[in-house]
Amino acid sequence: MKKIRTRYAPSPTGFLHIGGARTALFCYLFAKHYNGDFVFRLEDTDVERNVEGGEESQLNNLAWLGIIPDESPLKPNKKYAPYRQSEKLEIYQNLISDLIKKGNAYKAYDLPEEIEKQREEQEKKGIASFRYDPNWLKINESEKLKREKEKQYSIRLKLPKNKIFAWEDLVRGHIEVNSDDIGDFVILKSDGYPTYNFAVVVDDHQMEITHVLRGEEHITNTPKQLAIYEAFGWKNPEFGHLTIITNMEGKKLSKRDKTLKQFIEDYKNEGYNSEAIFNFLALLGWTSADKSEIMSREELIKKFDPARLSKSPSKFDIIKMEWFSKQYMKKVENSKLISLINSPKNKEWNELFVETYKQHAVTINELKENLKIYLNPKQNLENCIATNSVVKTFFNELKKVSFTIENIQACIDKTKDILNVKGKDLFMPIRIAATYEEHGPELAKAIYLFGKDIVFERLNKCN
Repeated sequence: MKKIRTRYAPSPTGFLHIGGARTALFCYLFAKHYNGDFVFRLEDTDVERNVEGGEESQLNNLAWLGIIPDESPLKPNKKYAPYRQSEKLEIYQNLISDLIKKGNAYKAYDLPEEIEKQREEQEKKGIASFRYDPNWLKINESEKLKREKEKQYSIRLKLPKNKIFAWEDLVRGHIEVNSDDIGDFVILKSDGYPTYNFAVVVDDHQMEITHVLRGEEHITNTPKQLAIYEAFGWKNPEFGHLTIITNMEGKKLSKRDKTLKQFIEDYKNEGYNSEAIFNFLALLGWTSADKSEIMSREELIKKFDPARLSKSPSKFDIIKMEWFSKQYMKKVENSKLISLINSPKNKEWNELFVETYKQHAVTINELKENLKIYLNPKQNLENCIATNSVVKTFFNELKKVSFTIENIQACIDKTKDILNVKGKDLFMPIRIAATYEEHGPELAKAIYLFGKDIVFERLNKCN
């Protein structure tokens, strides 16, 4: 059996988006499940849109997620290099010359304004989708030679008439398109750069890619790519088109939507757990046979079955993502978290702080914010609850015992018994008076972390 090879091939035009990360992840899981290779390469021929550091950003954010390519521009396999399209222009042009010689492609001398006029005429005839007509342009030989000399032409693939291009989609099943619904399309632009559909076919063929997983927006590209494979006499890979990711209202994620963070960089900078994001993304359009949710990278690789890729859109639920991050945060070694928050406190204090606060923390940044409560304790409480009998009773009991977590908890319990109060009426006054916060972790531990001096000073103010 031929070795499985998948690829993720972004343009270096920006940061790693949730959608791109999900695609890369599924390609990675697919390859690793079958002991294959996952390839990263760059589609960087759209020079005007490329951004400085775009390639580095993509690779760094994939690495943060734990998606490490077997091959990339930084880790090439000589057999398949180069991994950037901009370094393969001569290869593309030579292959296109071969197609022209075989009669499978031709030079089209239409100027942009002439293409637009042809489009307008088709619209007037009620043709909804533009299909290039190779016989529409009428120019004399002199004009043709002039445009040839000035390189005012593109190269189009010559499609056979009434040809069905079909494939068994890994996600959606059988799909077919008639060549008459496509029309001859451009494979080399007048600037000498290949179009996406041509370059991606060459790259996938030369890199021996066996399976292509990508977004559903590429379904319309697939018959064009199958036509190119056929023109060369090459075997095509298998294709699978993933469903879209939507927001909670069911609308496709838009980069202009500022209601949720859509770039991996944002979650990295906020201190989310990368393993949690990896796990969460894997369930955006796929489910395990045993319905598990919390799964390690190794479990996901073992359980990944492309047959279980969803045919329905996936909702990006930030609440669910935060839940995943909480579950993973609980499992992180305290020593690792201590090193990340840079606390100046002693080891014993740091151990207690991290163990207490990681039970409900979503991100590292949240832990750091909670740490500030102790490093820079508030000096005053705006609404001191001086008349509250719960606080007075608690403080009277606390003064009788040594300042330990167990004794603090015992004093809370005794206050409950003395005043016959419970729940919010018991905990909220004590929490506000002792910690100057309305919310927090286990109360006795939160109080103990402030230390006796600060706690007694605060409770004194409320008596």
